[in-house]
Amino acid sequence: MSRSLPQTRPDGPWKTQHEKFRIGRGTSDERQKAVFRRGPLFQLKSSIDSSTLLDDGRLVRSDRLARTEAVLLMSRLPITARKLAQPAGLVDAEEARQLIDLLNQSYDRTGSAFRIERTATGFLMMTRPDLVSWLDRLHQRQSQMKLSQPMMETLTIIAYQQPITRAAVESIRGVQSSEMIRQLIDRSLVRVGGEEDSLGRPFLYVTTRQFLDMFGLGRVEDLPDFETIGRKPEPVADTTADSSGANDAGASEAGEARTAGAATGSDADSAPETDAAVQPDAAADGVTADASATPDPAEDQRAA
Repeated sequence: MSRSLPQTRPDGPWKTQHEKFRIGRGTSDERQKAVFRRGPLFQLKSSIDSSTLLDDGRLVRSDRLARTEAVLLMSRLPITARKLAQPAGLVDAEEARQLIDLLNQSYDRTGSAFRIERTATGFLMMTRPDLVSWLDRLHQRQSQMKLSQPMMETLTIIAYQQPITRAAVESIRGVQSSEMIRQLIDRSLVRVGGEEDSLGRPFLYVTTRQFLDMFGLGRVEDLPDFETIGRKPEPVADTTADSSGANDAGASEAGEARTAGAATGSDADSAPETDAAVQPDAAADGVTADASATPDPAEDQRAA
C-alpha cells in the first residue's frame, strides 16, 4: 500500500494562485474604504455658471450669463424660463431662473435703470417705475398705447371690480360705456369671463393676460391699492344652517298638520252622538206640534 505524504505549504515568496487573488482583493477593498473615509471623489456644484458677483455689486459675466442677458434685452414680449434656456444655451429652466436672480441682484446693488420682472406670461426686462415720466416725454408712451381717457376709466373700473357687468360699469361712470368696452375687447385688454346669474344673464367682463403684460403685473392683486379699492369677495352663505332651519320649519308644520287632523277626527267622532241626542228632542217637538195643530173632534162637538 502506498502511503500519501502530508502536503506542506511553500514558504517564502511562493504563494498559491488562490492566495494571491485573495490578498489582492483584500488590498483593493481596504484601499477603497480608505478613499471613502477621506470623502467623495467629486462634489456637484449648485450652478455650472462661473459668473461672480463682487462686493460692490459689479458682475463679472460669463458667456452663459451674457447670452441670457442679451436674449432678455432683445425680447419685446415676455418669455418663459424654459424658452429662455433654448437660445441662451442653458441646461434647463431652473438655471435660467438662477441667472435672472443673479442679474437682478447686480441691478439692485448698482442702481441700474433696468430690472427683470416676472409677468403673467414670463420674464421681461423693464425700466424702473421712477423713470416713467421721463420715458413718456421721450417716446410718448401714452400715444403709442392709444388709450383715451374714457377708455382708461373703463379699463380701471373693470380691472378693480372684475368680474363686472356693463350696467355696473355705466352706473359707476355715469355714462354709456358699451363702445368703450368694445374697443377694449378689440385691443385684447378685456374679455367676456362669464354670465351673471340674474334676469337676462348679462355678460361679465374681466381683464386679460395682455393687460397684465402691458402694465408689468404678475396678477390682478398686484395693482396699486387693490386691497382697499378692489372688489371684496362675496361671503358664502351657511347652507347647513339654512337646511337645518328649513327642516325644523317643515317638522313643525308637519306636527301642526297632524294635530289639526287629530282634532278634526275627534270632532267627527263626537258629531253622531250629538245628532242622536238632538233627534229625540226634535221628534218630541214634532209630535207635540202635530198634536197641538190637529183639532180634536170631541172638543168641537162640545163647543157646538
